[in-house]
Amino acid sequence: MNSRKQLIAGNWKMFMNTQQAREFALDFQGRVADVTDKEIVICAPFTALHVLKEEWEEGIIHIGAQDVFYQKEGAYTGEISPAMLVDLACTYVIIGHSERRGYLKENDELIAQKIKAALENNLKPILCVGENLSQREDGKALSFVRSQVEKDLSELSSSDIGKIVIAYEPVWAIGTGKTASPQDAQEMCAAIRSTLAGIAGAAANNIQILYGGSVKADNIKELTKKKDIDGALVGGASLDPKQFADLIHNA
Repeated sequence: MNSRKQLIAGNWKMFMNTQQAREFALDFQGRVADVTDKEIVICAPFTALHVLKEEWEEGIIHIGAQDVFYQKEGAYTGEISPAMLVDLACTYVIIGHSERRGYLKENDELIAQKIKAALENNLKPILCVGENLSQREDGKALSFVRSQVEKDLSELSSSDIGKIVIAYEPVWAIGTGKTASPQDAQEMCAAIRSTLAGIAGAAANNIQILYGGSVKADNIKELTKKKDIDGALVGGASLDPKQFADLIHNA
């Protein structure tokens, strides 16, 4: 067992209007009020963040966003700055999710800039990395994910690298019902930690590494039992307060 605290983060993606977010917030907080051994984060759409701030700002549940821009302010139509997220009580932000890499063509250079900007504003980045199915089948998954980690953290000092969270999400497992086997997930998370050690030294031992990809209440325990898996980034199962609370209690 390691000293890293478990982290369970929900990613609502493009779901939840403000009314739904408020109903979730009021229901969910009572279900996890007894959880003291894990960190809980909900990464909501920008439009729902003010609702979570109103309900949770003084509570144990951390508020996160799903993206951020790297500039402080300016003529960047449609973008949200790190300071704007802090103003909405955010303490975490997802960066580099495969859906943004794919649909919005975000590359490693842009992701590295976003991570640096988040840290400069005391936001904790959850950096998402992971291979697609063809890379997995061609035996290139490990080298691809290692490369993602190295490129995405290229703008950071060793001490700053120690402040981030990594989420390993194999692209082929997101929203498909398929999950990497616990052993495959552990192998990749161990490789990620080894890569972190190569660029940040001993700080790698304290970095939380999450698994994501069709995580549910009935499979979370087999994943978090593994040495290098410190929690989960959860998609669909985080949209229902009971399901998500059950998952957290099972982790």
